[in-house]
Amino acid sequence: MTLWDGELSFYPQYRHSAGFSVPLLIVILVFLTLAVSFLLILPGIRGHSRWFWLVRVLLSLFIGAEIVAVHFSADWSVGRVSTNTSYKAFSAARIRAHVGLHVGLEGINITLTGTPVQQLNETINYNEQFSWRLGKNYAEEYAEALEKGLPDPVLYLAEKFTVSSPCGLYSQYRLAGHYASAMLWVAFSLWLLSNVLLSMRVPLYGGLALLATGTFALFSVLVFVSISSVPLCPLRLGSSALTTHYGAAFWVTLATGVLCLLLGGVVVSLHYALPSALLTFLDPSVKDCGNQAREGSPLNFNNPLHKQFGASDLTICTNL
Repeated sequence: MTLWDGELSFYPQYRHSAGFSVPLLIVILVFLTLAVSFLLILPGIRGHSRWFWLVRVLLSLFIGAEIVAVHFSADWSVGRVSTNTSYKAFSAARIRAHVGLHVGLEGINITLTGTPVQQLNETINYNEQFSWRLGKNYAEEYAEALEKGLPDPVLYLAEKFTVSSPCGLYSQYRLAGHYASAMLWVAFSLWLLSNVLLSMRVPLYGGLALLATGTFALFSVLVFVSISSVPLCPLRLGSSALTTHYGAAFWVTLATGVLCLLLGGVVVSLHYALPSALLTFLDPSVKDCGNQAREGSPLNFNNPLHKQFGASDLTICTNL
């Protein structure tokens, strides 16, 4: 017997933000710190090189941050519906609420917000996370949710993603999430490699690494898209049906993959068409040194002794 008119008791628990997590916050802070640190030293770069390094570094940081951040985002597939539905088990009480479903690479996040929030003498504002990443057990988390007596809409959606559910959503999204995550980590490694190669003035290999980065980012998107070819189990909440669509993390990853392919293609094309111009673009100090030599800048030495032996002039250009 329960103490609340035959309704299951509610046990408070920690809430998780939809589409946001502590690892995601850490990733954003790390890359923002790197970006701010670079902006602080940017005034020390002289000439037109300042704008070149600004675009190059910030664009590279954006690509790296996006590849890592989308691992922890729950906005790969999202759905939201406003419905009139039952609230708790063994109760005829109904509520009007917004129900949201956020699917990521590592699990799902379910939100339930009453309209208005205060109904049935309770505050209806739930945010529950269920994870299937390595080291987590989705079935155990769902069992804990049953013991806590969470509202019916939350339990209904969570049950659809269990292993025993005939919908098969758990296998589809879990496998797609694992493979997409693995490909994104490969893309991140290739992004690091491309930065090293471009800094070493080997643009061809740096461009190829960028092409590989974009390819694996697009592969992760294609893996996640593959689940859409399987008919989705209908999700009905009261009088309404919840449908999902691709979220922000999906589209940002797709855009980043295309961006990497374009940048890599431009670098490789310039390597064969205009190699000297590409080297000058990647290392503006080469152009500055040449300009100083032509303009008679300080420390421009010509050795007259070489002319006596028919040797070419030796020009030494040094930047202080």
